[in-house]
Amino acid sequence: MTVADPPVKPVKGRGPTFITRFLQSRHLGWAGLAVGLLAPFVIATPYAMSVMTSALVFVMLAVGLNIVVGYCGLLDLGYAAFFAVGAYTSGVLSTRLHWPLVATVPFVIIVTLVAGIVIGGPTLRLRSDYLAIVTLGFGEIIRIIANNLDVTGGPDGIYGIPGLFGDAVTDPVVFYYAVLVVVAVAVLLAGRLGASRIGRAWRFVREDEDAAEAMGVHTYKVKLAAYMAGAVWGGLAGVLFASQLSAISPASFTFLQSALVLMAVVLGGMGSTPGVVLGAIVVSLLPEILRGLADYRFFAFGVLLIIAMIARPQGLWPHRSRER
Repeated sequence: MTVADPPVKPVKGRGPTFITRFLQSRHLGWAGLAVGLLAPFVIATPYAMSVMTSALVFVMLAVGLNIVVGYCGLLDLGYAAFFAVGAYTSGVLSTRLHWPLVATVPFVIIVTLVAGIVIGGPTLRLRSDYLAIVTLGFGEIIRIIANNLDVTGGPDGIYGIPGLFGDAVTDPVVFYYAVLVVVAVAVLLAGRLGASRIGRAWRFVREDEDAAEAMGVHTYKVKLAAYMAGAVWGGLAGVLFASQLSAISPASFTFLQSALVLMAVVLGGMGSTPGVVLGAIVVSLLPEILRGLADYRFFAFGVLLIIAMIARPQGLWPHRSRER
């Protein structure tokens, strides 16, 4: 006769620390927004405002790509195409037809949605490496089209794009705050979208597309919806980019731009909205922080990214650490 082992009593842990509870709470988003609001009071030079505004635009790009790559698992190597579509649409309407830049936003949303359907329609039936190659090709096609059309200014691009508020407000601090509000709303909407029913469908498709389809998920429509949503985020980031620089050219929408945005998504943690925001801030600001190294700054930038990915292979802030 054998004697059964006595039941093992569960060991009570100390519970999550204050820092862990804070990182998993909704107060973290408000804390990040507060930091953004107070930043101009600490560093208010025109150069610093330009760098921080560019970082915010990059955050919006990364959040949009996170919908496609992080939520739905679609590897997109040509995301700069939607960035270019939004920037050129607002630039053409504001310079050729003299529309206020804010008035171009609804039209930009429509054009990027159409672009998402046109590009995503024939490509999203592909998977894995084939999808990545095709999206890379479409990204280059958009850039080449912009480089050869007269309406887009050809290689010279478009100049004289008005500011977000026209010529009445030119203060870089005011523009920074405007971009901060837009990006904060975009991040909030992306997070809520990921937690919605369509967001759960995206995650099912990302984990196992065949199983999701067997459970009744229309995978093609779900993937196309993710692609269209990402296109809108990228197009709106293009509007902010064009307004900030007042000039755009095809050189701003190369494959390198798409690669940097994808790097931010992977570094922060695919599928994690706070992680992607953190990754975008790191990728956009770290080269400026290392500017003192002169010619070696990009070497140091690459080394630090390698170290970060080795130490945190799931990302700086993986999806499991998100607030719920």
